[in-house]
Amino acid sequence: MEETMIYTILITLFLVVAVKLMLQTRKQHKNLPPSPPSLPIIGHLHLLKQPIHQSLNNLSQKYGSIMYLRLGLRPALVVSSPSAVEECLTKNDVVFANRPDFYAGMYLSYNNTTLGAARYGDHWRNLRRISTVEILSSTRLNQFRSIRNDEISTLLGRLHRVSSQGFAKVELRSIFFDLTTNVIMRMVAGKRYYGEEVKESCKKQASKFREIMEELFAYTGSAILRDLFPILQWIDYDGIIKKLVRLGEKIDSFLQELIEEHRIDKDRNTMINHLLALQESQPQYYNQRPDSETSSIALEWAISNLLNNPNVLKKAKAEINTHVGEDRLIDESDLPKLNYLQSIISENLRLYPVAPLLAPHLSSDDCTIQGFHVPSDTMLFANIWAIQRDPNLWEDPTSFKPERFENGKAEAFKFLPFGLGRRACPGEGLANRIMGLTLGSLIQCFEWERVD
Repeated sequence: MEETMIYTILITLFLVVAVKLMLQTRKQHKNLPPSPPSLPIIGHLHLLKQPIHQSLNNLSQKYGSIMYLRLGLRPALVVSSPSAVEECLTKNDVVFANRPDFYAGMYLSYNNTTLGAARYGDHWRNLRRISTVEILSSTRLNQFRSIRNDEISTLLGRLHRVSSQGFAKVELRSIFFDLTTNVIMRMVAGKRYYGEEVKESCKKQASKFREIMEELFAYTGSAILRDLFPILQWIDYDGIIKKLVRLGEKIDSFLQELIEEHRIDKDRNTMINHLLALQESQPQYYNQRPDSETSSIALEWAISNLLNNPNVLKKAKAEINTHVGEDRLIDESDLPKLNYLQSIISENLRLYPVAPLLAPHLSSDDCTIQGFHVPSDTMLFANIWAIQRDPNLWEDPTSFKPERFENGKAEAFKFLPFGLGRRACPGEGLANRIMGLTLGSLIQCFEWERVD
């Protein structure tokens, strides 16, 4: 009975606060961007269906390329035109330089203080500098070239074994995930955690890492409701708080174990050892969490597009044969010469960006976008999926045509797979190297056909 009474009081308080916020918003901001009809409490959530970027694109066809939505109790701005993106991320770049504080980040990103989650300020600027200068610079990436070559050779050997008797059906999703994760973790810690080649001495640690990755994917999605209804953060009605706390402790323990290993063995060429060497001058700023899923998704889409467009695949193979030949494997040094391969990667990212809405931004102050008032603490979603398929910007936008990129990159703000401005993805260079070398190697070494 007492538990029922507590929930009744909380729900009543929740409703009162929500109605008050709605009334204040309508009273204070009359010149908000166009907005669909909303419902009490949930706002516009009932209008959003999976996939969200397509659902938002459908709404923008009716309400315009700049929309104001309420996602639960959180206001959001959705932009889906180059001019709106430009105004948000260049003219108002500082205003939108923040990230929303997400619930899972409290437990999994050290209270939202990692590079991807941190609010804009001195702490974030220092993390960004470390990332671009010390970790993901061209010089640093070149030092790890042998790792990428080795992992791709392992991938080619794996595919060769299953296809040595002729054509074989292969499931590429897990293969690409293993590849990209192993590349990144070998750069970070000098260890491979996926595939048949995991060393006996690493198997226990590899098992722990894989378990953490599985839990990360499972739990971060469960916390979304609390991001939209902050009052729910005080109620652990589904036990997610305890699960996130435990997962955060697992991550902390795993990272600490790696760091202690590297304190003992200082001769390995890894990112952890490099950061430990730098730690003496700025001990509070050295934390980097890799993201391997995005490159593997992009590779999966790229192969799918090539199989659905055999003429493109044939042209790419001819280019590789011309500039590389058949006597040796393609190398990263060959990539600048393979313009058509680069065009395939760009066209693949245009049609199927791995982050269709980019990571959300948050306004730190009131601002004006295309004549409309945007309040502070408004989440910003840039629907680059809609922009990169806009028939007003791209000829035959849903067709896979790498030729549209053969004369160089697309105009600014039309093609934004890695974002723009201060919060653009710092891993673009690494992603392009992994995608270019992997895709080029698969085209060079194997014949590909669709299963269906």
